[in-house]
This record gives sequence, C-alpha cells and structure tokens, in this order.
Amino acid sequence: MRYTGIVKNQRRILCVFPGYTPSFGTFQHAFKLMGNVKAFMPPQGLLVIAAYLPASWEVRFVDENIKSATTDDFTWADVVFASGMHIQAPQINDIRARAQAAGKVTVLGGPSVSGAPEMYPEFDYLHVGELGDSTDKLIAILDESIVPPATQMRLETIERTPLHDFPLPAYDKIGLGKYLIGSLQFSSGCPYRCEFCDIPQLYGRQPRLKTPEQLTAELDGMMSQTFRPSAVYFVDDNFIGNRKATKDMLPHLIEWQKRHGYPLQFACEATLNIAKQPEILQMMREAGFITIFVGIETPEAGALKDMRKEHNTTLPMFEAINIINSYGLEVTSGMILGLDSDTDNTEAALTTFIDASNIPVLTINLLQALPKTPLWDRLHKAGRLVESDGLESNVRFLRPYEEVIGSWQRCIEHAYAPERLFERFRYQVDATYSNRIKTPLRGKLSLANLVRGLALTWNTLIYLGIKPKYRGIFWRAALHALKRGQIDTVFNMAFVGHHLITFTKEALEGEQNASFYSKHTKAPSKRMAA
Repeated sequence: MRYTGIVKNQRRILCVFPGYTPSFGTFQHAFKLMGNVKAFMPPQGLLVIAAYLPASWEVRFVDENIKSATTDDFTWADVVFASGMHIQAPQINDIRARAQAAGKVTVLGGPSVSGAPEMYPEFDYLHVGELGDSTDKLIAILDESIVPPATQMRLETIERTPLHDFPLPAYDKIGLGKYLIGSLQFSSGCPYRCEFCDIPQLYGRQPRLKTPEQLTAELDGMMSQTFRPSAVYFVDDNFIGNRKATKDMLPHLIEWQKRHGYPLQFACEATLNIAKQPEILQMMREAGFITIFVGIETPEAGALKDMRKEHNTTLPMFEAINIINSYGLEVTSGMILGLDSDTDNTEAALTTFIDASNIPVLTINLLQALPKTPLWDRLHKAGRLVESDGLESNVRFLRPYEEVIGSWQRCIEHAYAPERLFERFRYQVDATYSNRIKTPLRGKLSLANLVRGLALTWNTLIYLGIKPKYRGIFWRAALHALKRGQIDTVFNMAFVGHHLITFTKEALEGEQNASFYSKHTKAPSKRMAA
C-alpha cells in the first residue's frame, strides 16, 4: 500500500542512505572477492518509505555505500530524505549539510533519530517512529510547501501502519547485484527486554507481522532482477518472537523455494532458545536456511542474568548450539566485553568458549550504551556515560579502560588467527554443513550466479590460495570440504575468512573501532584503499 491521500503538487524526492563506518559487520573486505559487489545489504527501511510516497512524486534512491549522491542529484531534488543508525551519525549529518548547501529541505527518519532525536538539531524535519500517521502528515506538509521551516519540526508516529499494509520495498530503484546479501522483513519487535537492546522501546514487545504472501511477493521482486544476491537475510529483531506465526509462515517459504528450484539461501537472527523448537528448525532446514545469528553475549550465566538474558540459559549452551547445527544451521554469535560482571577470568572464559563452541564467526564487541535502553538509563543515572573521540565506547567500564581494550584485542587475535578460524570452519563441514538439504541445480543456474561464481573462484585462488602466508591453512580446510562435495563451503569460508583476518589485522593496528556500534570514524586503512 502506498500513500492514499490526495496531493496537489509534483515533488522530487531524493532518498539518500548514508555510508557505514567500516566495521566487522559490514564485510567490506569480502567485496573484492565477489566481483561487482559494493555494499553489504539493501537499506530495507528507506526503500519502504520510497515505495510509500505518492505515485505522482518522482523518487531517486542513492545508497552511499555504493556511490555518493552527486551535485546533480541534490540540484534535481525538492526534498532530501535520509535514514540510518547511530553508527552512521557522522555520515547522516554530512548528507544534511550537502543538501542544505544546495538549498534543499531535509528530512530524517529511521532508528537513530527515533532513538535519539536530540542528536540531529539541524535537520528541517524529524520523522520519529515507524511508518504511520506522522508519515502521512509529513507528505501533506511537503505537498503544501518545500520551503524550509523557520524552526525544526518533529513528527512522531502515534498510529503505526500495520506491517501487513507495508508496500513492497522499492527494489526497482536499486541494483540488487551490487549487494552481498538481500534483506527481507517478516516481523518487527521482540518480547524480551535485554538491558542493552533498544528494540522493545523502538518497535515494541509484541511482534507485528507481514503476511506470507507479502514475503513471497518481495522475493518475486528480487528475482525479477537478473543480477541479485543468492542469499537473503531476515532482518527481524527475533525470528521466533512469535513462534506460531513463524510456524505458519515457513510452509509458504518452503513451497516458494520448491516452485523456483531453491534459488536462494536464508539467514536470520533468533534467540538461543530456538534450540527448543525442533518443528521450526526442521522447517527452516527445508526452507533453505543456513545461518542463524544468536546474541549469546557471554558464556557466563551470572552475566546473562544481570543483562536480563536468562532465556540463553534454558538449555546448556553447547547443547543448544549442537542442536541448531544438527539442522544444518551455522550459528554466528554476538559477544560482549566490558560488562560490569567481567572479572580477571572473563577473557579466558571467552577464548575457551570460542574454541569449544567451534562457532566460526563471532562479533566480539565492546559494550556500548544505546539511547532508549535500560542500560543507558542505568549508566546515565550513575554518571557512567562518556563521549570522547579518543575512547572506543561511551561506557565508563568498572574495570580499567586499557585492560578492557587489551582483552578485546587478545580475544579477536585468538578468534581470528587463521589456524583457529579455519579449524572451526573445518569442524562445521562435518557437524553442520553436511546436515543441509540437497537442493536442485536448476535454481542455481543463473547468469548472476555464473558471473559471481567465476569472480569468486578466481579471487579465492589469488587472495586465499596463493598470496597470503596462511594459504596452506586455507587449503587444508578447503580440501576437507571439497572431498565432501561442499564447493559452496569453500567459497563461503574464503570470503568470510578473508574479511575476518584482514579486519583483525587492522583492528590490532588501531585502524578499526573496538565497538562496532561506535559512530567514530578512523582513518581509511591502506587495505581499503587498495
């Protein structure tokens, strides 16, 4: 559904999504192995807004992770829309400055401004909250006038548009082939109240849902482009936030995959207690899911209780991971250092967990307090929030700052030493990847897969098989997979491993932030420039 009101004037809207500060999670070092890939994932939220605007209004869409908005773009526009997360705050304000220098009205929406509107005092309009009544009010205002208001106007959503009325994202405005993975949303909100998470405050604790028909229509939209990613990430805050809805949706996804010959693989985010849902796990396996991101956060039970994440302890942690792996689902994990409960033993507990869990990819992150979270409120009251360009986090840790940073550095060095990383991948070949369903070849026979596959084959050979000192370690893991017929596994461990090893080297040299939620930028690395 798009805007249903009547507009009297033509408008030209330039939607600009800001670039990300390079980090662990943007996988920027993997892009050069993938041929024409320039960015991680399409910006789902701004694409929905672009699709919702009146049909008579012209819309241009620029993702600055792919290319910068030009002077001609700003000259063309009547109004400039931006959106983004806290980590993108410098880039968001840079878009505003360029737009206002061109004399254009500026509008900011999305998660960052919804969580902390005070961070953006110079935008003309702030859209706080999700698509809803404030969106309609904003469109009506812009239809009347595109003269910047004398003072900033803040429009806050009171009545949210139901997800089942959301329009299909404006995929026609972007080239999906430029992205590493696609994005898809089924639900919004999460029933849990983890201390550090802003999702319940921003999107609610009662998950709201799209229909299965919407999801398959969005997948059809992706498939209509010749060049597109072969994997799609469900950006839901918690894939099993509403378990019944997930169970009801998955058969539709399975049927779509079977009808199209399984052209896509899926990934999602969920809580560790998904291990207690065998029916869901079995259907996820049949639907072609291959990865679940789980916020494990820490192997220490007391720390999980302190952060209100007891649901991670409903099963023994290693048992839960093994159950998930048995359905062909690789676990990737978020981990946090800098917690109030950290002790002299925390670092050793984390490195032991890394080795014992055999999880290849772990986002080992410094604690960062986000606005609109219980953590923010608690630390603010205690006077423990700090803002300094010289610090890696906005939290005043209870342990000495340099000790926390040193622990983070040693943990990522341990995790992403090539011999340990590829040994964990080697373990997954037998424990996880061998449990995936065998899908028909016809769904993979596409021009996009051929082009990307040729690029990936050549670049894997050069950047992992020949150039690096760890090439022998890579080949041992790769041959282990090839002997079991897992060609895709070789490519996956290549581009993931290349990024993780390169990122770690940069981080240890001070070129990357220790907190992946930090909005501070560091000087571009020589490897990024190359």
